[in-house]
Amino acid sequence: MTALPPPVLPDERLAAGAARLAVRYRGRFSAETVQRLVTDSYTRLAEHAHVRTHLVVLAERFAAERLDALAHVEGAPGVGLPRVLFVCSHNAGRSQMGAALLAHRAAGHVVVSSAGTQPAPAVEPVVAQAITEAGADTADVFPKPLTDEVVRAADIIITMGCGDACPVVPGRRYLDWPVADPEGAPIAVVRSIRDEIDAHITELLDSLPSR
Repeated sequence: MTALPPPVLPDERLAAGAARLAVRYRGRFSAETVQRLVTDSYTRLAEHAHVRTHLVVLAERFAAERLDALAHVEGAPGVGLPRVLFVCSHNAGRSQMGAALLAHRAAGHVVVSSAGTQPAPAVEPVVAQAITEAGADTADVFPKPLTDEVVRAADIIITMGCGDACPVVPGRRYLDWPVADPEGAPIAVVRSIRDEIDAHITELLDSLPSR
């Protein structure tokens, strides 16, 4: 496979995104820290993305997720919501469905993230279709690499086929959901995988403190 060229950083647009986040996190993180995370998020996403048209927007969302996680790790006052991280190999199928379905069903009572140990260039189209059919939002459905702050912020880490590459952090609750990989599967099969994941989510929600 031909290697992708190194990303050319769109400095002005990245700077605008960093400025927006710096305002949001004023008093918590310096503008330099925010800028560093935005640039790093763009670079990490660009390493595996074939299409970079919307990458600045995605990098800003990814950086915001990482900043939220870092604030949690550093002990920022929060609402004490449980934080759940879904991890699979490519973050293009199972972990995306799990995160989207849990976020939809938890309705703001759980902080949800997903990541891949070897992120794919894009989410499988049939996976995005199955998520939409379930009524869940696809705004944050894009492959993301696994980062230290997101792992450390998680209370529950749900692994789905990432094997030895899955993160191990002492003191976390780990769940492994052995569901089939939807890569290349027809929509009927992807729907059945989605429904199996949704059944696991029902069990997970039942195990969490009352909302």
